[in-house]
Amino acid sequence: MKKLAFSLGILSAFLVNAQSIKTTIDLVNVKDDKVAVTMEFPNMKSGDVKFHFPKTVPGTYSVDDYGRFVEGIKFLDNKGKEIPFSKVNDNTYALKNAKNLSKVTYLVNDSFDDEMDTSKHKAVFSPSGTDIEAGKVYLINTHGFIGYIDDMQDVPYQLVIQKPADFYGTTALVDQDKSDATDTFTLANYAKVTDSPLMYTKPDYITFNAGGMDLVLGVYSPSGKYKAADFKDNLEKMVVAQKKFLGDMNTNKKYAIMLYLSGGDGPQIKGFGALEHHESTSVVLPEMMPKEAIDATITDVVSHEFFHTVNPLKTHSEEIHYFDYADPKMSQHLWMYEGGTEYFANLFQIQEGLITKEEFLKRMNEKIKNSKNYNDTMPFTVMSKNVLLDEYKDQYRNVYEKGALLAMCLDIELRKLSNGEMGYRDMIRKLSQRFGENKPFKDDKLIDELVTVTGYPQVKDFYNKYIAGSQPTPYAQYLNMVGVELKSQETPPIFWFIKDANQTGYDEKDNAFVFDESLALSPFAKSIGFKITDKVVALDGKTINIQNIQDFINYSKTIKEGQNVTVTVLRDNGGKAEKMDLKGKAILEKMTMETIQFKANPTPEEKKLQDQWLTGKK
Repeated sequence: MKKLAFSLGILSAFLVNAQSIKTTIDLVNVKDDKVAVTMEFPNMKSGDVKFHFPKTVPGTYSVDDYGRFVEGIKFLDNKGKEIPFSKVNDNTYALKNAKNLSKVTYLVNDSFDDEMDTSKHKAVFSPSGTDIEAGKVYLINTHGFIGYIDDMQDVPYQLVIQKPADFYGTTALVDQDKSDATDTFTLANYAKVTDSPLMYTKPDYITFNAGGMDLVLGVYSPSGKYKAADFKDNLEKMVVAQKKFLGDMNTNKKYAIMLYLSGGDGPQIKGFGALEHHESTSVVLPEMMPKEAIDATITDVVSHEFFHTVNPLKTHSEEIHYFDYADPKMSQHLWMYEGGTEYFANLFQIQEGLITKEEFLKRMNEKIKNSKNYNDTMPFTVMSKNVLLDEYKDQYRNVYEKGALLAMCLDIELRKLSNGEMGYRDMIRKLSQRFGENKPFKDDKLIDELVTVTGYPQVKDFYNKYIAGSQPTPYAQYLNMVGVELKSQETPPIFWFIKDANQTGYDEKDNAFVFDESLALSPFAKSIGFKITDKVVALDGKTINIQNIQDFINYSKTIKEGQNVTVTVLRDNGGKAEKMDLKGKAILEKMTMETIQFKANPTPEEKKLQDQWLTGKK
């Protein structure tokens, strides 16, 4: 019997290889930051073929056109002869009479080197991007390296990574090759390919078990400032808390985290954060961050990505389940996929004792404040469905602000209706039990499903008013139910470039103040033709550097209404930074600061609901 099983195993492996798409990524012979990729196909079923690279991928909500990083593409028949093709767009190639197509070869450029030049295309978000630095690191988000053929997305892939013998690949995939120079992985289909990032560098990783789950953390730190072991204790504490919070909603037995720290003479990148996958997440942060700040970011950001293992990776609509990489159709429900997940990433920290209730309230207050930078009357379902379009994409980041607040208010609403017996987490658990990784729901039927799993038709009223409708969410009303009050205070008139000065960022490379594109300009900035993408390098000749930031801010506080002011900025002009002076008369603006705080004397009902909300206990 053992011999028979062994023979069948060989036959099975042979059949898989014969019917799979063998894809080889060569990390050894790298020239000019370009990696060679070869894809070998089983027999074609159709003479006419379309070969694609993704226009976008799940979790990014932006048009990235990964095919624009590909060059020198060749399609070859089974005799090695080139097959003519036409390029339809950046991502798609069309071939006629290609039944003999056997292989495609091409070179891949990385996206990191392209991030600072946005003259032709918006930069790819770094955690979903690619980095090729020979002898140092390769960040392989597979959607940036591997394409697919129409009607062959469900064909298995055999992924072969040819690598330097002294490099280690951090990934959730299982290597089937014992060679030090080659890693081989088998993936069920193209969706699994794009769901499986890898990071290759000289070994710096740790493995451990937390909450019954095996974890691997791989770190790339260009200067060697940090090691993977530096982050183990914080990561372990976070994972144990998350697993406890999720309970049976999460069934992961393994998880990989690729932590890429940027800095030194490496590529200049700006899209810090993380991107979720079923069994892994890729994280990009600046190496200059103090360890405590990286730990805090891991707790906030990586926990967010891990919560995605529940929603939308395992509980999702048909738009995500049958994702069209070439012509994506977006779901209406970013309020739940991203907003609800962001709420979880904060809620678990208070319920599992990682932060105080005052810190939790401070975070929710910050989200209320940040949400005011966006259109509060735009239906979230409309924005979500159309998030790839120019007129809606600038509203996307509100999913982490208002989206989380919508989940918070729905949590409070459910607890009020159920006398504390049910909250948002319970609703998501019931939804995940009703659907699952291989059973998507219909996008336009979600609210009916939520009414079914909760038993409360009032959920539909909430949805129609504040999620699918245009009514601003009455945060004060919901917070009052849990013994929290909102207070307003007007600040003295101030001079600055954006309405909320606290949202100002700093670019260490250019010694400049920078601003997120979602932020609202101040009346003064508008009056002088300031652009939100401008970098402020001087005010009335007073320059900025990391040592004198406070002096600069103090000077801005001395500026009077109507005073002549000169702002020196760096403005992007076709990918090049152009220095220019913008002049005008100062306009000072008052700000209304809203803060939320626990009531000194909540009613017994409010206090009971507050305790249930913050502890998760019934």
